[in-house]
Amino acid sequence: MDQELQTHTAAPPHSAEKRAGISEAAQLQKGQTIGSRTIEFSRADLIRYAAASGDHNPIHWNERFATEVGLEGVIAHGMLTMGAAVGLAADWAGDPGRVVDYQTRFTKPVPVPDAAEGSPETPTTALEVIGTVGKVDAEANTARIDLTVELVDGEERTKVLTKVQAVVVLD
Repeated sequence: MDQELQTHTAAPPHSAEKRAGISEAAQLQKGQTIGSRTIEFSRADLIRYAAASGDHNPIHWNERFATEVGLEGVIAHGMLTMGAAVGLAADWAGDPGRVVDYQTRFTKPVPVPDAAEGSPETPTTALEVIGTVGKVDAEANTARIDLTVELVDGEERTKVLTKVQAVVVLD
């Protein structure tokens, strides 16, 4: 669904350190970057997400309707944006089941304009996601990963989600 253009993910500490008696939590530090990712969306992605989620609200596919209700145009589904963003933390953890809590606040819609040319598969929107360690709980063997999620439009960047936090269980 979302096309990952560029991903840089630092792996969490793994088994060699664990065999040496050093926990993953002990090796993580607050502020440490776990990676970054650029995610692109196209109008076709929105249609596929609508079919998969059952959310067929026309603000996600019909330009006329979206503008009639006061939007500047078609916008991505909030849950699509949220789900795509947490993928960075899930991939870093090595298993999406290790993400045991995830929360965010939606601050700005993610516009997905129609492609000026080409097919509806042509991406027209890019999000950049950066993950950092926000807190380490050695006793619970978890790390809170704070995500920055920004809409990238040329040199302009706009936060579309805030307080984006995923709690990950470590090995």
